[in-house]
Amino acid sequence: MTTDKKKGQKKTFSMNGAMKCGAGIVGFFLLVALFAKQIAPYDPAQMGVPYIKPCAEHLLGTNDVGQDIFSELIYGTRVSLLIGVFTAMVVTVFATMLSLISGYYKGIPDKLITALTNITMGLPSLALTVLLVAYLNPGKTSIIISISLTAWTGTSRILRSRIIQLAEMPFIKIEKAIGMNDFVIMTKHLLPNLKDIILSRAALAVSSAMMTEAGLSFLGLGDLGSKSWGSILHYAFYQNGVVRGYYWWYLPPILCTSLAVTGFMLLGYYGVQKMPGGKKDA
Repeated sequence: MTTDKKKGQKKTFSMNGAMKCGAGIVGFFLLVALFAKQIAPYDPAQMGVPYIKPCAEHLLGTNDVGQDIFSELIYGTRVSLLIGVFTAMVVTVFATMLSLISGYYKGIPDKLITALTNITMGLPSLALTVLLVAYLNPGKTSIIISISLTAWTGTSRILRSRIIQLAEMPFIKIEKAIGMNDFVIMTKHLLPNLKDIILSRAALAVSSAMMTEAGLSFLGLGDLGSKSWGSILHYAFYQNGVVRGYYWWYLPPILCTSLAVTGFMLLGYYGVQKMPGGKKDA
């Protein structure tokens, strides 16, 4: 029995091929973001000769004001990941709190939170996000708040259904019968059994937030004072980079966004989905 339990514990932390690939991609971009200053050959704000084609001095050429596009791309990793990760944290924490209250207490709290979730899910999220960012003034904080207000519903519904199942398990009923505090039951017994779902949904939330940020920045609603992949794309299209055939300007941010989103999706969906630990009840 002891040997079987140890084997089960090892499998819980094993990573399949998809998850390893996703972790590798995410790890690469995290390293780029952390060491952007050391990797970037130029200051992204430094101006020079405009519209230089890719060469040894400028690997991805320069933009309309002579800024090195490769350096912009490196520093843009920081902003894109920052918004994605912080938005995912807000969304995950908020959704987890609501789902714990809804699934554990049931009754009136469950009805109210479920009604709020259904109403929020019925709203056009992208249109609402655009309106909120425009109203709050473009910037990192307004983007994080605007995305978070509509992105929590999916995570909340999934966690709520799982908590309702767990609340009917014998070990939870025993804790209630002996008078264990509700907060202790939620934090010590329910949350540990939700960790795999929470992590997977958080990873998916990062990818979703990064895509939304890129879209908002492309529309000119991002933080134009700092470099992000979306803002690079915005200026590339605004200055007719596509029409002029400046592929080295508009393709790199598209590829980086797509690759980073793919990495987080592999971690959040294909990876954790096959982990045995995600299906355990206790």
